[in-house]
Amino acid sequence: MAAKDLFPEIEPFRVGELPLDDIHTMYFEESGNPVGVPVVFLHGGPGAGANASHRRFFDPRHYRIVIFDQRGSGRSTPLGEIRSNTTPLLIEDIERLRRHLGIEKWFVFGGSWGSTLALAYAEFHPERVRGLALRGIFLCRQSEIQWFLYGMQELAPEAWRAFAGFLPENERHDLLGNYHKRLMNPDPAIHMPAARAWSVYEGSCSTLLPSPETVAAFSGDTLALGLARMEAHYFQNGIFLPENFLLDHVDRIRHIPAVIVQGRYDLVCPIRSADDLTQAWPEAHYQVIPNAGHSAMEPGTRAALIQAMERFKQLS
Repeated sequence: MAAKDLFPEIEPFRVGELPLDDIHTMYFEESGNPVGVPVVFLHGGPGAGANASHRRFFDPRHYRIVIFDQRGSGRSTPLGEIRSNTTPLLIEDIERLRRHLGIEKWFVFGGSWGSTLALAYAEFHPERVRGLALRGIFLCRQSEIQWFLYGMQELAPEAWRAFAGFLPENERHDLLGNYHKRLMNPDPAIHMPAARAWSVYEGSCSTLLPSPETVAAFSGDTLALGLARMEAHYFQNGIFLPENFLLDHVDRIRHIPAVIVQGRYDLVCPIRSADDLTQAWPEAHYQVIPNAGHSAMEPGTRAALIQAMERFKQLS
């Protein structure tokens, strides 16, 4: 296999649903080697959900690949549900799934919001993490949320104009609050157009070069509703952790092998956050991809993530 290629398509050997509480049920799947080294994939957003391509970052002969959709996302039910949906609960869900599958320790792989959740999970449960593969670092600080809402207009004015222009002019001073109001409305005629506008904005800014396929995927109903509603919910609540929590607690994970992959021209999660993380955590292996944006599927980023998981075989 050439290093830059994804592994061949595979089907799960197990698909299941795990009740989490009286509201939420988690979709999960396992693929690859049933007795292999466990790795868990944490999808982005929050709310984006996972898909079949995410299995392909891992050698299926070596890894037991665990993928799940977080609360309110993808195939977990109910879609877009914000009740009982917080970062501490997502962390506990990962632990619940680990125990359910009988796994003692696993590698944790996540990009964008997946990097946020991976860091948070590792900081709460360092004894359960063999290693971390992180991409498109998002520390969920207020400065990063404001960049997403307003700052991206500096480099993507057309996409931002469509995003902001969805709202009446007198509501654009508070994009988060006024999008949140629409996204939480129970009427699909109100929340779905807002969800598509939000999600397409993010999709349009996720690749270095224009990608109609990416934008089309982000405009689909399930992805758009999960992504927009969960992001607005989490942003509105400061991700349910204190400001700067992830950097302030890096000492808890300093001993864990880690690879950080960052696109130089990532608009959605600018490189400043990855740089701040690596300044606080110099032990992590840091790789900047010079010709990449935010998406994990851009060639250089994809290759670096696959190579990271190949190197982690030595730790298995």
